Amino acid sequence: MQRLDLLNRWQHGFPLQPRPFACIGAALGTDEDAVIAGFQAARADCSLSRIGGVWAAGAGGAALLVAMAVPPERLDAVAAQVDALPGVNHNYEREHRFNLWFVITGPDAAALHARLDRLERHTGLATLRLPMQKVYRIDLGFDLRGLAAHEPARADRIVPPVAEAERPLAARVEEGLPLVARPYAVWAGQLGIAEDDLLATLARWLDRGTLRRFGVVVRHHELGFDRNAMTVFDVPDDEVDARGAALAAQPGVTLCYRRARAEGWPFNLYCMVHGRERDAVRATIAAAARNAGLADAPQQVLFSVRRFKQRGGSYFRQEVRHERAERRAAPKPARIPSGDRLAYPTAEGQS
Repeated sequence: MQRLDLLNRWQHGFPLQPRPFACIGAALGTDEDAVIAGFQAARADCSLSRIGGVWAAGAGGAALLVAMAVPPERLDAVAAQVDALPGVNHNYEREHRFNLWFVITGPDAAALHARLDRLERHTGLATLRLPMQKVYRIDLGFDLRGLAAHEPARADRIVPPVAEAERPLAARVEEGLPLVARPYAVWAGQLGIAEDDLLATLARWLDRGTLRRFGVVVRHHELGFDRNAMTVFDVPDDEVDARGAALAAQPGVTLCYRRARAEGWPFNLYCMVHGRERDAVRATIAAAARNAGLADAPQQVLFSVRRFKQRGGSYFRQEVRHERAERRAAPKPARIPSGDRLAYPTAEGQS
C-alpha cells in the first residue's frame, strides 16, 4: 500500500461505515491497522491536513476573501496580525501590489467586517473585501497523480444550512476524524447521540450538497504543489456565468468562482491552478483561458510567494471553542453538605 493511494483515492467516497479504515484496507488489500498507520504517518509529515468535510457556500456562517497592499518591510508583522484574527484560515503573500491575501470566516458578515475594521485601525492599512457571489468549482478534491479525468463543473445551488442542533457535529467535521478503528463512535460518544444517526446526518449533508465532500484533505504544498497561481479576469456581468462554467471545466483548474468587484479592483472571475513548475502553471492558465473564451479579457496572474497560514475553514469550531471557554470561566457552585438541596440554577445556559 502506497501512502499516495490513501491520500489520492479517498478524498471522495470516504466510507461512512462504523469501521471506515477496515473498509479502505479491504479495498487496498491490506488491514485496518496498516491503513490507520498510513494516515498517521501522513499526518505526522503534514501531507495530510485531516479527514473531514468541506462545506458548500451557505452551509453556515460567512466568508470573505481579503487583500491588502502592505509595504514590504511591514509584511511579516502585518501577516502575523492577520494570522491572529479569529477565523483566518488561509493567508498568503502573492506577487502583486496587493501582496497579502487571506480568507476569513465567521458567524455572519457583520462579525467579519467588524474584525476587518479593527485590523484596519491597528495596521493603518485598507482592506479589499471580496465576497463570493457564485461557485463554479471549489474544493472537489486534489488529483495528486494527474491521472484522473477532470470532473465537470457543478452547478451552484442553494443548500440547506446546518441546523442549530447539528452544529456540534459540524465542528467535529471541521476538526477531522480521529484515527482510530471506530472514529464515528468516538464522535457519537462525545455528542451523546447514536452512531447510526451520526452517519445518517453526514450522508444527508453530502446528498443535499451541504457538504461538498467528506474525506481526505491534503496539504498540497507539502506534496510538492507549491507553484500556485490565482488568475483574475474582468468579464462583462452578462457573460461571467457562461465563461465561469467553461473555465471551471478546463483541465488543471482546481478552483473557480465569481466575486464582487471593489473600488480599484475590477475583476469578478477567479480561478486557481496548482502545480509543481511555474512554466507549466502558466501554460495551463493560458490554455484554460483560451478554451473558455477569456484569452482577450483583462486579466492578472498572481503567483503565491509565501504561505503564512493554511487550515480548513472554521464556521463551527469557533462556536464550540467559545462555548467551552464560557463553561471554563463560569463560577463553580459552592460545595454543599450532603443531603442539602442544590441551590444554584440548572436552567439553559448552565452546565
